[in-house]
Amino acid sequence: MYEPNYIAIEGVIGAGKSTFSKMLAERIGAELVLDQAMDNPFLVDFYKNQKRYAFSTQLFFLLSRYQQQQSLIARDLFAQKIVADYAFGRNQVFASVTLTPREQILYNKIVPLLNSDIPKPDLVVYLQASAPVLMERIRRRNLGFERSIGADYIEQLNEAFNYYFFHYTDTPLLVVKTDEIDFVENPDDFDNLVDIIKKPVSGKKYYVPAGSAA
Repeated sequence: MYEPNYIAIEGVIGAGKSTFSKMLAERIGAELVLDQAMDNPFLVDFYKNQKRYAFSTQLFFLLSRYQQQQSLIARDLFAQKIVADYAFGRNQVFASVTLTPREQILYNKIVPLLNSDIPKPDLVVYLQASAPVLMERIRRRNLGFERSIGADYIEQLNEAFNYYFFHYTDTPLLVVKTDEIDFVENPDDFDNLVDIIKKPVSGKKYYVPAGSAA
């Protein structure tokens, strides 16, 4: 059976991408690559004052993710399964929401210099959810630095992610509507999603499961 070797899991804050990535990597025997978001020294300040710290926060993310992605090139991506809890394109999505027009111009001059050296996943899985569901998940996990995240910001991010992936053509893409499933608490939800991921995806595919969380 066909299985992608390099899978990137994407989603807005609260979508469950890191949790699902860990579960998926364990299930299929893949190496796990995690976004080192907490290593960003500007992140806490960004959530307190987004306008002041947006550019430094996004630039740090861009360069640190670039270095992490470079390390994947040295590995045999054809022989070794890898699950990452982000795709490199998330940098542009966040930048489109957080940066001023002048900052965006400078940022857009830097990104193309790095993009050409980034290995592309065999499959990107976008865990899609509505803004109210994302806010509820953020509230439940109760991380200190996320308590200041507002509903307006999540709504903007959600719209930006949906727009980005609606136009996405770089790799095969699986869009999964997650509002009505709970892959952490319900094994059937997780098993069904893994089965879908293992099937060949050409272009873009949408999966709207009749889940258990409702």
